[in-house]
Parts: sequence; C-alpha cells; structure tokens
Amino acid sequence: MLKTKIESLLFASNKPLTKNFFVKFLRTESDPITLETVENVLLELKEKFNQENSGINLIEAADGWQLTTSAQAAEEIKKFSKDEIDGELTPASLETLTVIAYRGPIARPELEQLRGVNCSVILRNLQIRGLITAFDDQVKKETYFEVTTDFLKHLGMTSVKDLPDYEKLKKAQSLEDYLTNNN
Repeated sequence: MLKTKIESLLFASNKPLTKNFFVKFLRTESDPITLETVENVLLELKEKFNQENSGINLIEAADGWQLTTSAQAAEEIKKFSKDEIDGELTPASLETLTVIAYRGPIARPELEQLRGVNCSVILRNLQIRGLITAFDDQVKKETYFEVTTDFLKHLGMTSVKDLPDYEKLKKAQSLEDYLTNNN
C-alpha cells in the first residue's frame, strides 16, 4: 500500500519529492514509516520504471525523486511539448487559467476543488507556456499559482485588476453566488 501511495504522489507531483516529504506526509500513528522504508520503496520503483522498454523513469537528484519520460523518447516528447506549447489552449487550460487569474495566488488543492479534477498536467503546461508561475509558501507548506506578466502582456493589461468584473469575481464565494446576485 505504501508503494502505491508513493508512486501516486510521484505521478501527481510536478516537482521532485524528497524522502523526508514522503515520511512527513504519509506517516500516521498506525503506520510510523521511516526514511529507510521510503528509500527501499523508491529503489523498488526505480527498478520497476528504469527498464529499457519503459517510457517512464524515476530519477533521483539532490532535490528529490521525480518521474520523468524516458530518454529514448526524447524526440517524440520534444515534438509533443512543442505542439502543446504552440497549440491553442484547451477549454480545460483556459478554465484553469481563468480561475488562477481571478483567484490567484491560489493553492493547487483549492484550484482542484473548484474545478473538480486533478490539474497537475494543465498547471505544468501553463507554466511551460510562461502564463503562470508557482511559488512555495514556507509557512503553509503549499505551492501557490498566479498569472505572469507575460500573461498580462498577451492580454494587453497592466494588472489582473483590469480583467472584466475582477473585483466582484475575486470576492465572490462561488461562481453560483456571483451569477445569482448579478442576473
């Protein structure tokens, strides 16, 4: 079960995760996992993924462990990424970007609660395009997302406050409340 949890967290994360993170995040009174246990699981996963016929690798660097695509597929990934960056934004990306613009800075769990779906791939793509940026709040231990100046330049704006109905939407508790009170 621990292996499944660690593998899932690695898949969902858009940044490297440390062994200490796994211990702190997954430790419970009934399951007091240790750094050694986590390291053993990570080594098992590395052995599982880092095979010649695998499209996914688990890499370890000074800043932690992360799932990546296989180097054997580098050209295909480069082409795919270029298409993702140069292509039009999907409706899901536009929705996510809009929520970040009006509610940012916003933590990923709050964003996913508002949208009702996992946003990790969309967030990664928006970051690659330079439309959003992420920063860690050391006090709250959360990553927050906000739009970039490139986003504002692209729209010809100097501030997110220039967005239509920004003040009303920023303060609205929910979209339903806003629509009910403004129709």
